[in-house]
Amino acid sequence: MQMKEIMLGNEAIARGAYEAGVKVSAAYPGTPSTEISENIVKYKEIYSEWSPNEKVAMEVAIGASISGVRALASMKHVGVNVAADPLFTISYAGVNGGLVLVAADDPGLYSSQNEQDTRMVARAAQVPVLEPSDSEEAKEFVKFAFDMSEKYDTPVIVRTTTRLSHSQGMVNLCNRIEVEDKAYIGNPAKNVMMPGNAKVRHLVVEARTKQMIEEGCDFPINQMEYKDKSIGVITSGIPYQYVKEALPEASVLKLGMVNPLPRKLIEEFAASVENLYIVEELDPVIEEQVKSWGIKAIGKEILTVQGEYSANLLRKAIKKEEIEIKPVAQVPNRPPVLCPGCPHRSVFSVLKKLGIHAAGDIGCYTLGAVAPLNVVDTTVCMGASISTLHGMEKAKGKEYIKNWVAVIGDSTFMHTGINSLINMVYNKGTGTVMILDNSTTGMTGHQDHAATGKTLMGEETIAISIPDLCRSLGIHNVIEVNAFDTKALEKIVKEELRKDEISVIITKAPCVLLSKKLSDTQCNVVSIKCKKCGMCLKPGCPAITKKEDGITVINETMCNGCNLCFEQCKFGAIEKMGR
Repeated sequence: MQMKEIMLGNEAIARGAYEAGVKVSAAYPGTPSTEISENIVKYKEIYSEWSPNEKVAMEVAIGASISGVRALASMKHVGVNVAADPLFTISYAGVNGGLVLVAADDPGLYSSQNEQDTRMVARAAQVPVLEPSDSEEAKEFVKFAFDMSEKYDTPVIVRTTTRLSHSQGMVNLCNRIEVEDKAYIGNPAKNVMMPGNAKVRHLVVEARTKQMIEEGCDFPINQMEYKDKSIGVITSGIPYQYVKEALPEASVLKLGMVNPLPRKLIEEFAASVENLYIVEELDPVIEEQVKSWGIKAIGKEILTVQGEYSANLLRKAIKKEEIEIKPVAQVPNRPPVLCPGCPHRSVFSVLKKLGIHAAGDIGCYTLGAVAPLNVVDTTVCMGASISTLHGMEKAKGKEYIKNWVAVIGDSTFMHTGINSLINMVYNKGTGTVMILDNSTTGMTGHQDHAATGKTLMGEETIAISIPDLCRSLGIHNVIEVNAFDTKALEKIVKEELRKDEISVIITKAPCVLLSKKLSDTQCNVVSIKCKKCGMCLKPGCPAITKKEDGITVINETMCNGCNLCFEQCKFGAIEKMGR
């Protein structure tokens, strides 16, 4: 009897890679893609790693493919931008062993800075895209993608969204296929993309795309489901599930391959239904192409380009039903906050006190932008804090940034912050860079990175020394300080901001959630000493609240004993006590 198991979409993708005979996997953690690698590492037949960023992960997978084995790279949608350089070129060069990129988009912006649609990137790169609609398909489409990659000599993208990545479904388990390694045969005309070779390969890519447009009509992953032909819907991925729930009577063309589009199949379906709708989240990628062929269809005229869809949204837009939706339950508004005991809060408290602006970055420390800290003024993308501070200095001069710092985490510094710091040194910049080293990739759930001393596979390795790395770039002012030593930190920040050269301040304290043990101490308010001044509330620790009479109180179940509030109180109203 065939084994079945309930799996997350990301878990099923990992299983698909295992069953497809993948031997190398590389990734950088990023919600909603992170669990792919966290499940792949369970399969000992696959070498898996956290790479410092998505470009490197893509290049590792490319190298493995060139050597003749099946390889997988995975990342979230914004990571595809980082990996775009090698992706666009390997599209021309093609593969040896199968090469698949899993890109996880985030409609609804649950944990991202934009709603980018990877299909648009794939069209530009001329890379085929497959889009599963449940966990079983997620596994099977990964296997199909590897076969397709080797048949058409192309990398293949499997696109998921948050809803698929993090929802569960039944998956049929199959045995792993041990794919024989392909021989490596030197072929510079194919693998060296200098202009003369690339011009030839571009023709190959164009021919390949035309072939897939034609042959894709017969791919089993594209399915026509005829019912009532008064309504026909072209859809793919998770929106297919909403269509089946909202329009069970409709005929549906479910596309498994969403780039390039199987034109003849779409034309056949469109000609067979009376009213054609195109249901796709985010950009009108399918819709614009179908309409450009002269096919009449309804899409974004009635459907949004923003956020996730739902069955109710389709009922209202297509069937014009008045949906009675229960009012949202009245619960306290809880915006994201730094955890109690987070070392970033200590650093931001000092910067707030000094009136310092921060060019921010992607990570937990982005929360330094919200009240009551309000320190982070800018956040663009991974590694951008140092570069943007440099740009400000070059635009307005050294004095302009005397009350600015760049703030970046240790994992993000290893991702792309290094490049920005090198640029700052090379181009004779000045300014203060603060690396908030909490010894992990905190934002995505505590993954290791090149400075933690441990690999994804759990092996001990060399921990890159961030201070030594900065000094090796020629930076003279590299200072390490305990993130919770606020007095020392305040003194250091003041001193370094006065300098007309580059300073790197590394604030060190592990993420409070890394240790599973409770601290030995915690803080308590001595009510009779409390002056109701509110100083202890300024850092915004969620463990501290104010009673109706104005006296503060510390929730002992939340306090992690960081002592930041203890240092804030000038009246001795907060005391340390054993837990």
